[in-house]
Amino acid sequence: MTIWVPSLECFSGPRYRAIAQSIGAAISAGELAPGERLPPQRRLADALGVTVGTVTRGYAEAEHHGWVTARVGSGTFVKQPAPKTVFDMAWRTGDDSDVIDLSLSLPPPHPLRLQAFSAALKAMSESPSAVTRGVSYLDARGAEGHRERLAEWLAQLGMSLNADELLITQGGQHGISLVLSTLLRPGELIAIDALTYPGAISAAQQAHLKMVGIAFDESGMCMEALEAQCARQAPRLIYVTPDQNNPTGACLSEARREQLVALARRYDSWLLEDGVQYLPAEQRGTPLYQLAPERTLFVFSTAKVLAGGLRIGVLRTPNKLLERLAAGLRAQSWMVPPLMVDIACYWIAQPEAASLLTWQTEELAARQQIVTEIFFGYTLGRSHNGSNVWLTLPEGSRAIELCERLQLQGVKVSSAEPFCVGSTPAPQAIRICIGAAADRQTLTQALNVIKQCLAQPPLATITV
Repeated sequence: MTIWVPSLECFSGPRYRAIAQSIGAAISAGELAPGERLPPQRRLADALGVTVGTVTRGYAEAEHHGWVTARVGSGTFVKQPAPKTVFDMAWRTGDDSDVIDLSLSLPPPHPLRLQAFSAALKAMSESPSAVTRGVSYLDARGAEGHRERLAEWLAQLGMSLNADELLITQGGQHGISLVLSTLLRPGELIAIDALTYPGAISAAQQAHLKMVGIAFDESGMCMEALEAQCARQAPRLIYVTPDQNNPTGACLSEARREQLVALARRYDSWLLEDGVQYLPAEQRGTPLYQLAPERTLFVFSTAKVLAGGLRIGVLRTPNKLLERLAAGLRAQSWMVPPLMVDIACYWIAQPEAASLLTWQTEELAARQQIVTEIFFGYTLGRSHNGSNVWLTLPEGSRAIELCERLQLQGVKVSSAEPFCVGSTPAPQAIRICIGAAADRQTLTQALNVIKQCLAQPPLATITV
């Protein structure tokens, strides 16, 4: 009889904690069914090469998380799902459960995300002050205590920001839309990387702004091209993702950051710096909000660090724009729901938040290594700890055709079209979101499908 034996390589920290986390991951993936009995502790200890005490402690940790329950004399069992409630009525399972969707830029799944969210909900429900805030109107900028807590957390992530210069937003997308709709008038011009985040393109279109795509390379936006555009018609605002272009992963060099700031000052342009695609501090360059604080607006979000569903972000703004942007936010939604801000602030205050981010950083590096091994010899754009990969296709290949083939094979990726600004021709490349895969095994499976589809005629094969 075979027993379930987890792979602990994907989990950092003490072995007992890795065992607990692997149990949670297996339950989420459907490998362990409700009511299923876990292996006897001694048998699992022998299979893993650890002590019985380590497994015992791991099972206790899993029980603490609410994933399993121990029955004296019978063993440890996966918990049965709770009876359906009114909350389940809003959730509908789609018919694409067999599809590996690598088209959305998401943080890697981990049981701790659900655990942390659940703990925050419970703590909030038991806090009279949090409950009171949840049914109250607050300042459009967000409660001072919330802004201070978020500023402290950002400092821990290596982003030195003052709580007094922050507005709380409903995610990074909201921050971008707020800036464009409040500071610019319809018909004004914004400069943007020729390939960029589709949400920024959409926000500019909604605000009826003119967009010009600026050429860029592996060192980011080309300053010669931007200067030539400024000479013809200076943009009112320049939108950049300096640390990790979405989709290509290009990083704006330090020299170009200095040049960008100089051009923005010379032509009196605002700078909108998007830092939502998180990277560790040592992999980021000098923030534009430090180089040019008087004209830089900075957007950050919890989406790529904690969970996208929180929809909580911050917008750093020069002091002279605070009231104007607060009025714009008030006109759009009056305020960000304090309920969600409380949940985010509780979450980031827990030590598990730092542990989760450490795991995520290591996990993305490991996933990037898998990409390196499978696509050796291909042209790749990415960051070492980034969640996206930009794969340039071999000559003769068409991205649209590849995406269609992959869809038939149960894998979804993005072609270049959604990232193109204006009339920028779409390169034959695809964006692969490696963080979205359930685990490394699933990612490896999907990447091999992509490689196999690339080798099928009439798509050209690569020559190494």
